[in-house]
Amino acid sequence: MKTLETDRLILGMWSKKDAEALYDYAKNPNVGPNAGWRPHSDVRESKRIIKEVYMCGDIWKIMLKDSMKVIGSIGLNDDKRRPGIASRELGYSLSEEYWGCGIMTEAARAVVEYAFNDMNLEILAVTTGPDNIRSQRVIEKLGFSFEGTERYAYLIYDRSVRDVNCYSMFRSEWEQIVSE
Repeated sequence: MKTLETDRLILGMWSKKDAEALYDYAKNPNVGPNAGWRPHSDVRESKRIIKEVYMCGDIWKIMLKDSMKVIGSIGLNDDKRRPGIASRELGYSLSEEYWGCGIMTEAARAVVEYAFNDMNLEILAVTTGPDNIRSQRVIEKLGFSFEGTERYAYLIYDRSVRDVNCYSMFRSEWEQIVSE
């Protein structure tokens, strides 16, 4: 994974030193449950997530370029729906303070470009809950196509099961978008 840069953001590698910054936004009950994870209970939990999840995968921290403040995460996970295919699944979270500012669309656009150009993926997937309208707007702005709703498909932290809206984009579709 390399560091990615946009007009307003730096997407960089996580370190255990980022635990306080992660906790600052991940403790918010409006952030994690939208993605299916419970709000972080303390800085130790955030440090564990960084060590066991973020540092072991292709997950960047999202930082504001002007202050280097950590405000979110974005990553490429294994695409469980397409084993054996050059595919990954995009996932992200963002501090509520920055919702509605175009930050996630900007970060995701950089990661999608990295996925197709650097990782040479054939297809990129993303899923979100049917009620997560903000996430759906990001997905649609990026040009992903709606595949459908997978019913009763996602077991979340509180042991309830949710439906998920599934989206995808082929490399050829991305190339068409960037050539326009």
